[in-house]
Amino acid sequence: MKRVYNFSAGPSILPEAVLNKAAAEMLDYEGSGQSVMEMSHRSKVFQGIIDGAEALLREVMNIPDNYKVLFLQGGASSQFAAIPLNLATKSKKADYVLTGQWATKAYKEAARYCEANVVASSKDKTFSYIPKLDPDTFTKDADYFYICMNNTIYGTVYHELPDTGDVPLVADISSCILSTPIDVSKFGILYAGAQKNMAPAGLTVVIVREDLIGHASDICPTMFNFQTHADNGSMFNTPPCWTIYIAKLVLEWIKNDIGGLEKMKEINEKKAGILYNFLDNSNLFKGTVVPEDRSLMNVPFITGNDELDAKFIKEATANDFVNIKGHRSVGGMRASIYNAMPVEGVEKLVKFMGEFEAQNS
Repeated sequence: MKRVYNFSAGPSILPEAVLNKAAAEMLDYEGSGQSVMEMSHRSKVFQGIIDGAEALLREVMNIPDNYKVLFLQGGASSQFAAIPLNLATKSKKADYVLTGQWATKAYKEAARYCEANVVASSKDKTFSYIPKLDPDTFTKDADYFYICMNNTIYGTVYHELPDTGDVPLVADISSCILSTPIDVSKFGILYAGAQKNMAPAGLTVVIVREDLIGHASDICPTMFNFQTHADNGSMFNTPPCWTIYIAKLVLEWIKNDIGGLEKMKEINEKKAGILYNFLDNSNLFKGTVVPEDRSLMNVPFITGNDELDAKFIKEATANDFVNIKGHRSVGGMRASIYNAMPVEGVEKLVKFMGEFEAQNS
């Protein structure tokens, strides 16, 4: 059986232990005589799966009791509208920090429903840094303050959260969820598309503080209203059953095989350190992000020569380092080294990069 080193930004690599367990249970989940893909979401068997997934997520992330966990569909992008429709109902104002494509899309969508204010942006340098924030520029009576925690395309991450006071902080954590511990209590809402670090595509997880539920605007669609899903245990309609099941297996892997998020962070720091150390000492390759804002999950890099970049991508693919081409807005290459990427994969990539450099310098 051939397995490549998959550096895709998403849908992304999953732990082999999870894939093997899912394969073993494909035709018969725990003696039920059926696959999770074909069982009723109203069955006791599936209720056990979704309850188990929520309990594990709460345990692994240390989610406080006054937060609801919602398993939704529509992708993280659906939350670009759901958040203002649920939260921007008092002052009808919200603050946004633009650190990449996804934060920009979220801002533009919110502007359809409320007064969305850009308090800072790093667009001037192709989103290669996290802008310094001045609290004096924050909207004092904003209904929420929005950030994208980790920027998948551009490879930046917030190492320090903005102090928003009583204004609820909302964060898209799609590409960094479960990679390091997060103090959930500092946020009003955390949400993530699961396909980068948690499960296959199809599931969106929303972690929302209870006092922020129940205030949706009159025009909020039923399916976008957090109250709808909180009241129905994420079962108002058929949930993404298979993806929730895989998320449960991933959470079991993090808890039992890895040893929790502190240990996961150590492994991710080791992987990122190997790659960044090589880039910092290379005469051919260079990273595109300022060092103080570098992501542990997504590492964009270039040679400075488009033809050489294309040659590297072609040869890397031929050597089983796949999905390493960078996003078109940055160019070059990008290695997404999510939780399931083994240290060995990064070590072998760096070795290949060194050989390529020696042959092309």
